[in-house]
Amino acid sequence: MVLILLAVAGALAGSYGLVLGALWLGQRRLIYLPDRVVPERARAGAEDMAEVRLATTDGLALLAWYRAPADETKPCLVYFHGNSGHLGMRASKARPYLDAGYGVLLPAWRGFSGNPGRPTEAGLYADGEAALAFLESHRIGATRRVLYGESLGTGVAVEMALRHDAKAVVLEAPFTSVPDVGRHRFPIFPVNAIVADRFDSMAKIATIGAPLLLLHGNADRVVPSRFGRRLFEAAVEPKRGHFIEGAAHNDLYDFGAAERVLAFLAELEERTCHARGAQITTRCP
Repeated sequence: MVLILLAVAGALAGSYGLVLGALWLGQRRLIYLPDRVVPERARAGAEDMAEVRLATTDGLALLAWYRAPADETKPCLVYFHGNSGHLGMRASKARPYLDAGYGVLLPAWRGFSGNPGRPTEAGLYADGEAALAFLESHRIGATRRVLYGESLGTGVAVEMALRHDAKAVVLEAPFTSVPDVGRHRFPIFPVNAIVADRFDSMAKIATIGAPLLLLHGNADRVVPSRFGRRLFEAAVEPKRGHFIEGAAHNDLYDFGAAERVLAFLAELEERTCHARGAQITTRCP
């Protein structure tokens, strides 16, 4: 009996080691799920956006879609998308902001949407920097820049807000860190010890001073809303959080997310106009 128990224990330990090794070797395949199809603007309903290329410091030219703000009073949203799919899948989410006169820059990550390169944490930060450099080259600086992150993209939005000033930060279905989500998914494995790409927004959020809007679905099973709540609690004012009953990870826009973002942006614009006071020389809403 003892020999049988030892044999079973050895088999279980061996299986555990094999799975742990597979997790370590394949971790980036679990984090990044790129669709390499080059999307068509017409098919995505983004004909009014221009196809542009973003130059990264490590020599990549990345596909992005861009439309400038309607006038110099409007900000531009930089929409950092999530860990799967391609650029065209986010065009419908950009539409409410375009229709309201806001600018939108919709960059595709390296390795996504036909772009060269392979996604990593450092690589996505370089892609984020390229997006902000593009806006700077088009005379859209910090006071007109809204950093919008979706799911994995929230980790990039937080990092960019840590490095650069912004008018506001919007986080859709955010997480505290990749190891935290990994422990939720694989509770019996030492995830914290093996994860290479960490996107540790929890360690950064309290140092970001830009106005924050956080949106999360209470029915989210991909990134449970408790992660978003923890992140929101750690953030400093001014901040606003909406934890939406019935919404999951990918359907927040079916539950009024765009309307909440637009209301938030309108409030920021109104504050800006009041701050200008008698100095106003351009149209304010």
